[in-house]
Formats: sequence, C-alpha cells, structure tokens
Amino acid sequence: MEPQFNTNALDKVIHGRVRLGMMAYLASVKIASFGELKEILDASDGNLSTHLRKLEDAGYVQVSKSFQGRKPLTMVGLSQAGRSAWITYLDQMQVLLNGG
Repeated sequence: MEPQFNTNALDKVIHGRVRLGMMAYLASVKIASFGELKEILDASDGNLSTHLRKLEDAGYVQVSKSFQGRKPLTMVGLSQAGRSAWITYLDQMQVLLNGG
C-alpha cells in the first residue's frame, strides 16, 4: 500500500518560510547568533523574534542570552527535539516529493 499524499502531515511549526530557513540553517551550523540569523534569513528583528519564539515554545530551539561587553548577545541552536522534528519534516517532504 502506497503512502497517501498528505500535506497536513507536515509540521506547521516548521513549515513557514522563516522558521523553515532557521531550522535548515541551524541544522547545518549547530549554533548561530540572532544577528547572523537575521542576515541569513533577511528578516526584521520583530519578525525573527516572533518566529524564534514559536520554535522555542515548541521546544525545537534553545536560546541563550548573554552580553558581549555591553551589547546583548542571543545565541540559538537546535534542541534534540528540534533535530528530531527536522528529520521527521524532511522525511515527510520526501514522501510528498515521491508522489505521496
């Protein structure tokens, strides 16, 4: 029996453009600064913060905040749950690409 073509199986937390980009980038670099993500994803501070919060609330990313001198520094990395969700998302996309 072939798998059914089902876009509803895609993780809606990951599937938005900015969140998808963030997950893909973090999967490849392990950890990135807020500024780096902002530049790579061509996102505003507010937009990136909103999407970052959604991934953090889902447990997909870990955020650490500190200061570098007097300047705030936010670092982001995939959590174990995030890495697992990313792999599942890619597997689901592969099923869709193969015709469901």
